[in-house]
Amino acid sequence: MTVKKLENSSDEAVVAEEAKILTNLLNESTRQVVSDETFNKIQELIKISADKDHEKLKAQIAKLNNREMIVVARYFATLPLLINISEDVELASKVNLFNNTDQNYLGKLNDTIDLVAKKKDAENILENVNVVPVLTAHPTQVQRKTVLELTDQIHHLLRNYREVKNGTINQKEWTEQLRACIEILMQTDIIRSHKLKVSNEITNVLAYYPKALIPAITKFTARYKELAKKHDLNVQNATPITMGMWIGGDRDGNPYVTADTLNLSATLQSQVIFEYYMKKLKKLYRGISLSTSYMTPSEEVEKLSQLSNDNSPFRTNEPYRRAFYYIESRLVHTEQELLGVIDKNNFLKDHDLKHLDGIPTYKDAQEFKHDLEIIKDSLEVDHDQAIIRSYFTEILEAIDVFGFHLATIDMRQDSSVNEACVAELLKNAGICDNYSELDEQDKVELLLNELNNDPRNLHATNRPKSELLQKELKIYKTARHLKDLLGEDVIKQHIISHTESVSDMLEQAIMLKEYDLVDSQKARIQVVPLFETVEDLQNAREIMKEYLSFDIVKRWLVSQNNYQEIMLGYSDSNKDGGYLASCWNLYKAQKDLTAIGEEDGVKITFMHGRGGTVGRGGGPSYEAITAQPFKSINDRIRMTEQGEIIQNKYGNKDTAYYNLEMLASATIDRMVSKQIVSEDHITEFRSSMDEIVAESNKIYRKLVFENSAFLDYFLQATPIKEISNLNVGSRPASRKKISDFSGLRAIPWVFSWSQSRVMFPGWYGVGSAFKHFIDQNPDNLKELQAMYQGWPFFHSLMSNVDMVLSKSNMEIAKQYAELSEGLETQAVFDAIYKEWKLTKEVILKIEGHDELLADAPLLRKSLDYRMPYFNILNFIQVEMIKRDREDEIHGVYESIIPITINGVASGLRNSG
Repeated sequence: MTVKKLENSSDEAVVAEEAKILTNLLNESTRQVVSDETFNKIQELIKISADKDHEKLKAQIAKLNNREMIVVARYFATLPLLINISEDVELASKVNLFNNTDQNYLGKLNDTIDLVAKKKDAENILENVNVVPVLTAHPTQVQRKTVLELTDQIHHLLRNYREVKNGTINQKEWTEQLRACIEILMQTDIIRSHKLKVSNEITNVLAYYPKALIPAITKFTARYKELAKKHDLNVQNATPITMGMWIGGDRDGNPYVTADTLNLSATLQSQVIFEYYMKKLKKLYRGISLSTSYMTPSEEVEKLSQLSNDNSPFRTNEPYRRAFYYIESRLVHTEQELLGVIDKNNFLKDHDLKHLDGIPTYKDAQEFKHDLEIIKDSLEVDHDQAIIRSYFTEILEAIDVFGFHLATIDMRQDSSVNEACVAELLKNAGICDNYSELDEQDKVELLLNELNNDPRNLHATNRPKSELLQKELKIYKTARHLKDLLGEDVIKQHIISHTESVSDMLEQAIMLKEYDLVDSQKARIQVVPLFETVEDLQNAREIMKEYLSFDIVKRWLVSQNNYQEIMLGYSDSNKDGGYLASCWNLYKAQKDLTAIGEEDGVKITFMHGRGGTVGRGGGPSYEAITAQPFKSINDRIRMTEQGEIIQNKYGNKDTAYYNLEMLASATIDRMVSKQIVSEDHITEFRSSMDEIVAESNKIYRKLVFENSAFLDYFLQATPIKEISNLNVGSRPASRKKISDFSGLRAIPWVFSWSQSRVMFPGWYGVGSAFKHFIDQNPDNLKELQAMYQGWPFFHSLMSNVDMVLSKSNMEIAKQYAELSEGLETQAVFDAIYKEWKLTKEVILKIEGHDELLADAPLLRKSLDYRMPYFNILNFIQVEMIKRDREDEIHGVYESIIPITINGVASGLRNSG
C-alpha cells in the first residue's frame, strides 16, 4: 500500500487548466484599463522573465514610468494570488476525494486511529490528545480583508468548475461571475491605507471560524470518535482539537493591547459561537417537525415543550419544535446576560423578547448541551439515527470544543514590565523600596513569601500608581471578570516573554495574585515561561528545575492536573544564533525539560512559537511535529499560526480539515511511535550536532554581529524600511529605532530577507558548518547521510533548508545588494552568496539528490510555474526602491512598493 503526501498528488492538468482560465480573464480585465502598448509591455516582461534574461528584464522595467508601473505591479501581484487559489481548490478537492474513498495519504486519520488502537492504553491516549493551533496577528498578512473575501468568491467559483465542464452549470454565466471578481480585484486597493487596530485584527481572524474552523473541527472530532468506536474505544469526552487566540491578550511590545481589547476579544469570540448555536438551533427548529400523531416523545422532552413560550397553534402537536424554542429562548437570555446583546440570528419574535425574564439562563455550555441531549435521547429511543447524525452531531461536538468562549485567549507580557510593576507594588505596600536592586536569591525569597500570604493584595493602597501599573492591573481585573463570566477556559495561560530567571516567573504570579487568579493553593491561570534566545534556551533547564521544586508551585500544578506548559521561541533564537543553533538548542531544551518534568512527576507540555517561514520555525506541519524529540509530546501541544499562514491553512473548511488532521495525526504518531534510531546512535548524533552547531553559530555570529557592515547591508539591501511603513498590523515593527538591530522584531527581520529572496535566516551558516565537519573525516559525510535517512529531526532540518534554498534566488538578491552603498557593504552580499552556493552543494550531498525539492515534485513545479511572474515583482520592487530613495515617487505611486511586497509574499506563500 502506497502512502503519499496529499500535496504531492494534485492533478497538475486541472490546476494548469484553471490557472489558464484565470490568466486569460486577468488579461482581458487588464486590457480594459490599459493601453495596448502597456499591455504588450506586460507580455514582453513575461517572456523575458521566462528566458531568465535578468539584465534585459532590469532594463525593460527601468523604462516603465510610474503610471505604467502601478498597473504592471498590480498585474504581477494578482497572478500568483490566482494561481494560489487554483492550487488550494485542487487540494480541497483531493481532501474530499481521499476522505470519501479508501485512498491513503500521509497523516490520514483512519490510519492514525488504526495505529493507536494496537496500543494497550489506546483509549487513554485518544481521550487526552489535545492539539491547539493559536491564531495570532503579526505583520506579515499584507492582504486586506476585502481581498481575502474576493479570494473566497473565486475559490467558490473554481470549486464548481467540474460542473461547468459537464454542463450542469452554465459556462457563460460562470465565466462572467469569475470575470467580475477579477475585475473588482484589479481595481481594489490591495494594501490598507491606514494602520490596523487591534479590534480590526480580532474581527479579521474571527471570520475564519464560521466559514472554516468550526465546521472543520466539528467534522474532525466526530470522525475521530467514530473511528475510535470501530475499535471499541470509548472517547466521547475527547477534544483532539481546540483553538487558541493571542489577539487582544498579547501586549508584549504592543501598546495598543489593553484591558478593553482583552474584553473585546473575549466578547466577540463569544458572540461568534453564540451566533453559530443560534443558526444551528434554527435549523433544528425548522427541520425536526415530528408530530405526536406519529411518535411519542420522552417525558423530559414533554417538560421542555411545556416550558416553551412558543404559543403558535401550529406547534400543538410538535413537541420537539416547542422544546427547541425553549432552548433557544434560554440561549438568547444567556447571551443577553453574559454579553449584553441579543443575537440577530435568533428566531424569537421581537414581541417575545419581553418574556425572557421568566426564562432561566444557562450557567454554562454543558447545561445547554444537556437540554439538547434530552431531545437526542428521545429520538434515539424511536431509532431516528439519521436525524441525529444529520442534525445533532455537529452542534454537540461544537459545544464540547468551543463552549461559550470559542477559543482560549493567551495573555502575554514582557518580563521587564512585570518586574517594574512588582517593584512598584512592593514599594507602595511598604514591603521593599529597592526590589529591582536585589540579587536573584533575595528576590525569590521575597516573592515566595508574598505568594504564600493569601489575604494581602499589594495594590490595595491609597498610594498613587504609575500609568503602566494602572494599565496592567486593569488587564488582570478584566481577566478575572471574563473567567467568572465565560468559564475557566476563556483564559488559561499567561506567557512571560524574555524569561531569564525564576524571579521572572514568580513576578508573573504576583501580578496574577492581585486579582486572585492564583493563591497559595491553586492557580486559575498558569504561569508560562517563554524561552527565546539561544542563551535563554540553555538556561531554561536550571530555571525550570528550581521553579518546579517550590511547594507552592507543586500545589498550583495539582490544581492543573500536573501539567506545566513551556513556550519555545523560534524566531528570536534564530535571529540570535542562526538556523542550526536555533533548531538544535530547541531540540535539546525540549528533551532536557521533558526529563526534568518526569523527575518531578510533572507533564511538561510545549507551546511552539512558530511562524510561517523556516527561519521562524515553519515548514510542513506533519514533519515538524514528528521530528520533535522522543517523549517530548505527552498528549498536549500548542503552536502559533501567524499572518498569511492562517489564510493558507484555514481559508476554507476542506483545507482547514486537512491541516488540522495533519496536526493531530502527527502529534499522535509522535506519541505512539517507537524511537527509530537507537539511543547509542542518538548519543553519537548529538555529539556530532553539538560540534556542527558550534561551528555554525560561530560563522553566523561572525557575519551578523561582528561585521560592522552587516547592519548597513540589511537596512539598505532589503525592504525593511518599506515593510516597517506597511499598514499590516497593529504592532510596531521594532521595539526601538529601526536602525537598532537588537530592537528589531524577528518577524520583519525574516520577512525582509524573504522579500529580497535571500531567505537568509533559513540557511546561513549551514553549509560551512557541515563542510567543516566533513573535512575532518571522510566518514563524516556517511554519518550525516545516515542521520538524514534515519533521524526524523535531522531529516526535517535538511528538508526545510532544501525548501528555503529553492525559494531563494541569488541573482535577484544581487539586484537588492546593488542598492547598498560602499564596497564593504556590498562585500556582505559576496559572503552570503558564497555561503549559499556551499550550502546548496553540501545539502544535496547529504540528501543524495541531484536537485533541490527532489522529494517535493509538486512544490517544485508550482514554484517553476509561478516564479517567472513574481520574480518580475522583485525587479519592480528594486526599481521603485531606487526611485523612492531619489524622491521620485509621490501620491498614488507610493502604493507600488507595497503592491510588490504583497505579490512576492503571495508567490512565496510562507514568507513571514
